[in-house]
Amino acid sequence: MRRQHFWFSLILHTALLPLALLWLAPLWLMVVFATHPERDIFRVPIPLLPGGAFAENLANLQADTDFLRALFNSVVVSGLYTLGGLLLSALAGYALAVYEFRFKALIFSFIVATLTIPYFVVVIPQYILVARELKLTNTYWGVILPFLANALGVFYMRQVFLALPSSLLDAARVDGAGEGRIFFQIALPLVRPSLAALALILFLNAWNDYLWPLLVLSQKEMYTAPVALGTLIGLTRVSWGGIMVGSALMTVPFLILFLFLQRYFVAGITAGAAKE
Repeated sequence: MRRQHFWFSLILHTALLPLALLWLAPLWLMVVFATHPERDIFRVPIPLLPGGAFAENLANLQADTDFLRALFNSVVVSGLYTLGGLLLSALAGYALAVYEFRFKALIFSFIVATLTIPYFVVVIPQYILVARELKLTNTYWGVILPFLANALGVFYMRQVFLALPSSLLDAARVDGAGEGRIFFQIALPLVRPSLAALALILFLNAWNDYLWPLLVLSQKEMYTAPVALGTLIGLTRVSWGGIMVGSALMTVPFLILFLFLQRYFVAGITAGAAKE
């Protein structure tokens, strides 16, 4: 059996290795192009090894877009959105999974139904609400608030909390623990892998979001990183070197974060597959 498992594993990894290299090729080329002068990007044959122009490309990018400030804005927006989205999703999911109340099934069905609504249907009224009524343009909260109530996050956390044994929560109530203490000190620690998985998803959504920040942010010092990179694409000139450097700077930190949290991500996704 061990020998069969060894050969099966060897054949499987041999077959998957070219696919992995194919997936990594665009990322590698992005890093390589970020270290070469812009003229080398269109050279034939294309460079496959890093060069020495990264500092020059980064300096040009910073001069054109104040990209370090844009990265800071993206970190703030993504971090606040992730924390707020996690808290709201966990609270709503816990309530829908643990408590019984009127119209519970209807409310949950309505939340799930919102996932079928195309974003472009709501973006205009959403912009009118944020810009005209709340006057939150060019602010962090204008970017964050419309997306804090995440239907996918609520659905996911409900499925996770459904897997918790109700006897454990009942025992805590018998011991005199309040509902807030049960939620924060018992339920949340038990679903930490799932929270980590949802945090990665929420952070990635906010980190890569382009359309909504483009609509509500008009001041250069408030641009997020994707919006700042978008300004490098003009009618007559595209700064490919700056785009490659900016894309590499945006991609590498998230890849590192994913490598550190990947075991929690896999465990959390598996836990979220629980059914009633």
